[in-house]
Amino acid sequence: MSKEPAVGEKRKGWNVRMVRPDLRSLPRFDLPEGFALRRYVQGDEKAWLDIHRRSDWLSRHDDESFRRQFGRDEAMLADRQYYLVCPDGEPIGTATAWFDNDYAGLSWGRLHWVAIVPEFQGRGLAKPLVAAACERMATLGHERALLDTNTERVAAIGLYLRFGFVPDIRHEQDVTAWRLMRDRLPDGPLAERSFKAP
Repeated sequence: MSKEPAVGEKRKGWNVRMVRPDLRSLPRFDLPEGFALRRYVQGDEKAWLDIHRRSDWLSRHDDESFRRQFGRDEAMLADRQYYLVCPDGEPIGTATAWFDNDYAGLSWGRLHWVAIVPEFQGRGLAKPLVAAACERMATLGHERALLDTNTERVAAIGLYLRFGFVPDIRHEQDVTAWRLMRDRLPDGPLAERSFKAP
């Protein structure tokens, strides 16, 4: 959900993890008229790759990226993966209510690979997409959720913070990364936080 940097500007940022300690009281958002959400159907691998190739300038996706991330269990994908479609039915965004069965000794839901193609970014479409994936994780029995992102995805991090995800501080690199984000989001929920390694 990040736009590519200006020509000549190369940034990589810091990879960071965020957690939502519980999946109660999730926010809900309606889609604008004409847009819809649907779940994975056979063949959506191509749509997923197209969305990510068009929107994700920090990652490179080859023809096998989808299978490496999600495997081949189509029933599981149909249960967990969402596509945002525009009025003409074209998939323009995706998010997956995935899982991590052993992070810090616990089972977690994982908000995974959220993306919207650039021409539809900034229209409030990410909120209902993320809300649907988070609600699906809760419905499937996940009690908590995590996600991985990058400090270059400033708008996405702002969205995740509004959804109740918080920085997961594991080591000094996380402290450095989140102090940077606090400076980049000066009026947001990070403004008053001090970060220390455990």
